[in-house]
Amino acid sequence: MREVRCSREVHEGTGPGGELWQAPLSVCAGDLLAVHAGRVQLVYIDPPFFTGQRFHMRMRVGEMGWRTGSPALNVPAYEDVWADADAYLSAMRDMLTTARALLAPAGTIFLHLDCRTHAAMRLLMDELFGAENFVNEIVWAYQTGGRSLRYFSHKHDTILFYRKRPRYYFDITALPMPRGEHRSNHMRRAVDEQGRAYRAIRSGGREYRYYDDQPVYPSDVWQDISHLQQKDPERTGYDTQKPLKLLERIVLCASRPGDLVADLCFGSGTTLVAAAQLGRRFLGVDQGQAALAATRKRLLGFRADYRLGEGLRPTLLPAWRVTPNIGFYQVELCACAAQDPAGEGLSAAALDVVDQWSLGFLRQNTFVAMAGAARTRATPVLARALEVPMVSGALCACLVDLWGNSHHYVLEEAHG
Repeated sequence: MREVRCSREVHEGTGPGGELWQAPLSVCAGDLLAVHAGRVQLVYIDPPFFTGQRFHMRMRVGEMGWRTGSPALNVPAYEDVWADADAYLSAMRDMLTTARALLAPAGTIFLHLDCRTHAAMRLLMDELFGAENFVNEIVWAYQTGGRSLRYFSHKHDTILFYRKRPRYYFDITALPMPRGEHRSNHMRRAVDEQGRAYRAIRSGGREYRYYDDQPVYPSDVWQDISHLQQKDPERTGYDTQKPLKLLERIVLCASRPGDLVADLCFGSGTTLVAAAQLGRRFLGVDQGQAALAATRKRLLGFRADYRLGEGLRPTLLPAWRVTPNIGFYQVELCACAAQDPAGEGLSAAALDVVDQWSLGFLRQNTFVAMAGAARTRATPVLARALEVPMVSGALCACLVDLWGNSHHYVLEEAHG
């Protein structure tokens, strides 16, 4: 066994597939634009909100951690700390300029904000995209979180919706909602000759009927999607995670199957998961290793191409058992230990230090993953054995530790 450095992973799986880049956007923007400029149908960005805070990902340690929620490790996710407002707006300008260059002529962008920066970002979006290309200011209202007695509690976010050009793709009919949820008390309830229930109102000498079995569509105030509760099974432990239903709504109305959907601050990966599950291609950028680890786990089983960055790396001590069979390898991860690289005093034995792992082959410094396993709420016990067919390349395994680092090990040297 020998450890190797890989800057790229290709994971086989289902769906149209996509790319994830672990790098600052300022570093990889040129490479992204060289390939994807003018090809992205939808951009969603949930950027830092200028909070002055540092955010974390709560990692559960081992089987016991996933079953009980404790012990856990707070891994740094991202810093929302800026020298001043000008530094923040400069970074947002660069990000949105790149987003506009990525968009196809009929593409759209959804920018997720809160009250801290909404006014300044609305002006910046008008400048970069043109005030005439403003489409909607969507209010996402929710009830979770604390309450204040000193002011009206903050219970909504704002999502700015802009198009790139006057002719753009948008399909509200992709978002049907039952009419029964939007009944009006002033309308008369009745049943027609075919037994269909409806509500009616008369205006100007005419009767207007609204049948209960006909869908309605969302307005620009979204109150039907809840913020993630503390113990929601969808939660990854990543701070500021958004609910999958929110991103599904945006992806459904602003893209078609096979279109390319981009998120330039992908965080816990909700946009990319929504795109993958709905048959869209995806493109994600985030510099955090916690973000990549969280998203890779959620995309397990989908085709994806990962560009890996550097991280704070502990020394892992894995032990393997490789069993060649007729036409395939079986590899068992017997044990693994590591010392916390951040100096927090955590040491994990057995397999507790491993959050996920995959098996495949090393080909020209690219790890091609063909099988994988990860700890989740549903599967807290990490699968110890994986199988892959015997194909060209060196048999290779990748371990992702609790801190989000990727470690690649060649187990059998290259063969034809």
